Amino acid sequence: MKEKWKVVILIFSIAGLFAFGIPTDRYFDIAKSLDIFATLVKEVNANYVDEIDPKKLIDTGINGMLQQLDPYTDYIPKEDMEAFSIQTTGEYAGIGALVGQINHKTVITYPYVGFPAYRAGIRVGDELVSVNGKNVQGKPTGESSALLKGNPQTEVEIEIKRYGETNTIKLKLMREKIKISNVTYQGLIDKNIGYIKLDEFTPGAGREVAEALTKLKEKGASKLILDLRDNPGGSLYEAVNIANIFVPKGIEIVSTKGKSPESNKTYKTLNNPIDLNIPLVILTSGGTASASEIVAGSLQDYDRAVLIGQRTFGKGLVQTTRQLAYDAQLKVTTAKYYIPSGRCIQAIDYAHRKSDGSVDKFPDSLKREFKTKVGRKVYDGAGLHPDITIKDQEISPITVELISSGFMFEYANKYCAEHKTIPTSMKSFRLQDEEYLKFIEWLNVRHFTYTPEIKRKMETLEASAKDEKYFDQLQQSLAELKTKIDQAQRDDLKRFNSEIKKAIEEEIAFHYLLAQGQVDVDLDRDAEILAAAKLLQDNNPYQQLLSVH
Repeated sequence: MKEKWKVVILIFSIAGLFAFGIPTDRYFDIAKSLDIFATLVKEVNANYVDEIDPKKLIDTGINGMLQQLDPYTDYIPKEDMEAFSIQTTGEYAGIGALVGQINHKTVITYPYVGFPAYRAGIRVGDELVSVNGKNVQGKPTGESSALLKGNPQTEVEIEIKRYGETNTIKLKLMREKIKISNVTYQGLIDKNIGYIKLDEFTPGAGREVAEALTKLKEKGASKLILDLRDNPGGSLYEAVNIANIFVPKGIEIVSTKGKSPESNKTYKTLNNPIDLNIPLVILTSGGTASASEIVAGSLQDYDRAVLIGQRTFGKGLVQTTRQLAYDAQLKVTTAKYYIPSGRCIQAIDYAHRKSDGSVDKFPDSLKREFKTKVGRKVYDGAGLHPDITIKDQEISPITVELISSGFMFEYANKYCAEHKTIPTSMKSFRLQDEEYLKFIEWLNVRHFTYTPEIKRKMETLEASAKDEKYFDQLQQSLAELKTKIDQAQRDDLKRFNSEIKKAIEEEIAFHYLLAQGQVDVDLDRDAEILAAAKLLQDNNPYQQLLSVH
């Protein structure tokens, strides 16, 4: 029976090779390797000393193989298809709320505006106690999330615990189809400067940006900032649709080139634009990737927008999905994309791995010069370089720890429960010094501690000194250095108070008003937004940046 199973796998594998047109000189090596793999799994399953999970073993082998390619080529088994679908379409059926683990509690981290959870008054920070009578306290996020999802128009009963309230709250909600918005903020940041924050590129992104721009123009916007910072991308088609809002119909936005003929395509704008002349600034960061780079790069190549921020991620690879047996799928990199100037902005060379498996970025010596429509110099192989670079503001280790540990989230939850009245304007909301002192006291009660990287290195240095017999000579110096590090660490809450206060304010604003509040509280101190607004206020510098010097 096992031999028959092996033969069936091999037959289907061979048939697949013919179907995909594998060259005959490679066919034998592939068929032989598949035969070896099948017999290897059979022998391990039959003879390994302990019981194994064959599926888990094979999945590990598949994932190990794909890791030799690039991070974007993935095997998606049937059980993961729902999560993959939500990620790519932004659609699912449920109550419209994200849940997460914060200090061993299962809490609501984002109730989407307009959907059942939001309409029922569920807030950020509410602890999820049970779903349909099943206790979910402390359970994995995936388990709680799965219970909340279901078919549209089916009822789900949830029980939540709210900070400061003695009794739990029970709610009956009707599940419905959820479509996550791509545009998370739109508004005027000045009398005539509109601002749109785009976080995703799922289906409908182009329509959402177009609608947002139209509304902003009705309110008086004659200039625009499009924020693509930390937008990881998504649909290539939506990237074309968004670029089309600002450039004429019928021009090329991106082309793809791959191994198979079907991967070689040119994507042109299909619609009439909304506005060909509105001065446009696009904000970028190191997290701006993929479809975001297509939008920013194509508009840079057509000299249609000024880019402000940091160099983008540099993902010039295109993925498509292929159906596999048993309802599994393969998301595979099939092509590289090229923006109108002809450049590919892929920054990491996955095709040439080192002997240890590591990969490098493309060296400067291999980067080539290209020209925008008016003749400005641009380069490939390193993401998109902004026209105005704003240094990325790195945050201190203690701030990172306060955020990642969940303490900042919990304090914001506490603050909002104790200050039920939402500030009239989040733009001017600032945490007072006395409130920050309360935060420090609260941290002390919660026994907050953290180990900065320098302390870990200090421990490593001490261990090395002992191993190499230098400790006796260096003991006093090491002890003095350790004392200074401890003192500096104790002062971190005071030393980085302005940075920590800003992060608390952002978290409180999000608890109050979600993404709208979080953006509002930062508008007057966001370096990239301030630089963009300053540039748009004077047309001459803007036009000079888009011309050849």
